[in-house]
Amino acid sequence: MEEKTGKPAVKECPMLFSAPMVRALLDGRKTQTRRIVKPQPFREDYMAEEGVRRQFATLAPYGQPGDRIWVRETFQGPLFDGERMDEYRSDSTKFETPEFCVYAADGGGAPEFQDADDNLVCRWRPSIHMPRWASRIQLEIVSVRVERLNDCSQADALAEGVAIDRSGCHFIDGTDGRHVSPVGASAVEAFASLWESINGAGSWAANPWVWVVEFKRVAP
Repeated sequence: MEEKTGKPAVKECPMLFSAPMVRALLDGRKTQTRRIVKPQPFREDYMAEEGVRRQFATLAPYGQPGDRIWVRETFQGPLFDGERMDEYRSDSTKFETPEFCVYAADGGGAPEFQDADDNLVCRWRPSIHMPRWASRIQLEIVSVRVERLNDCSQADALAEGVAIDRSGCHFIDGTDGRHVSPVGASAVEAFASLWESINGAGSWAANPWVWVVEFKRVAP
């Protein structure tokens, strides 16, 4: 599909991010993400050619340069004072904005609210269930490439959101239990530690092919 200008229409795609990674996005530390290619390429000799990898990158399911990613994160909403319930029932769309949401990445416990049956509950909504209207972070894809996970450089690891604390240790911080790497770990080692905490033991050594999506944050 194309716009009247003749330019391809901008594609929008949702992407899940954990609370530590959302924090890194908000802090401006994260400008890359790696996602496992599924299914994995079965021709190793085929993927060894740079031209083939460039062509393969055009198949990335998240889009191409200029396309947008809207971030899905753990949240709750819409939340509002009970005195506004009639207003909500009259037109709920007015409340379907990030302004009426709270986010786990911002810290604090799960919010308390009354459900549809007037029961007092305290819980978050998983990121997978976030609707488009609740997303507060939008990213524009700058580049897409495909490479082996272990090809991640020190600069890439920092762009993944790895930070350095005052003692020089590299770590990923977040509000839902920050992930801290071993003392003295390099940026790549810190990222590898985080990767395994998400994808399981041995997942870094497995060295899968991954999509490397570079992006910049843009206004929603």
